[in-house]
Amino acid sequence: MISVVILGAGNVATHLFKAFNKADSVSVIQWYNRNLESIKQFKHHVDITDDLSHLKHADVYIIAVSDDAIKALSRLLPFENKLVVHTSGSVNINDLDKKHKRGVLYPLQTFSKHADLDFSNVPICIETLDKKSYPLLKQLSKSISNITKKVNSDQRRVLHLAAVYVNNFTNQLYRIGHEITESKGAEFDLLKPLIMETAKKVQDISPYRAQTGPAKRHDKKTINKHLKLLENEHHKDVYKLLTKSIQLTHGRKKL
Repeated sequence: MISVVILGAGNVATHLFKAFNKADSVSVIQWYNRNLESIKQFKHHVDITDDLSHLKHADVYIIAVSDDAIKALSRLLPFENKLVVHTSGSVNINDLDKKHKRGVLYPLQTFSKHADLDFSNVPICIETLDKKSYPLLKQLSKSISNITKKVNSDQRRVLHLAAVYVNNFTNQLYRIGHEITESKGAEFDLLKPLIMETAKKVQDISPYRAQTGPAKRHDKKTINKHLKLLENEHHKDVYKLLTKSIQLTHGRKKL
């Protein structure tokens, strides 16, 4: 049984607690947050504390706080030579205090605290500085996910950057689409099957091959009609930028 202490109370921490709580080979023995109010609803399931000096001895300590707080919190931990990992996609493993055995357990997924999530399908990217710590972190990851990958810091940072494009930026495009349909009283829900098919398509073919639409076809007439239809200047700028990006990717070969 792997004993775990979770530090932090955000979306990632909450989902990790729920996932580990279901795992047969893991025991979350304590949950720390500087504001107990955020985790008091779990007090009947796990020991909670807001005092770092009261942390229990565990096999792994998981820091799941904002990126800016990771370094400072790792320094404040009142012990050394224990496996301490953070869950960030962009923070360097060396930002953890060197008094610890340092590692990263990065779940590559978008997390909303109250949304249900099947953690078994969440890729977990892991990294350790101490080779002896790797088997333990791998075992911990495999206890909740079917997709565990060893990545270095450079690969993890690139994955996090790409995730911003395919998730955060894409979600903003959904928001713009929602604003456009609302402005004319059309139903955004009618676009949901298209959203699902778009996501489904790239499971089998590359995004390059999956691309369709007026920008790829260099259909200037349709593009100009769309630009005239857009009343919001910001939406026009986004449309022009993405159209140019698609055309640069799918430029016609000169005859």
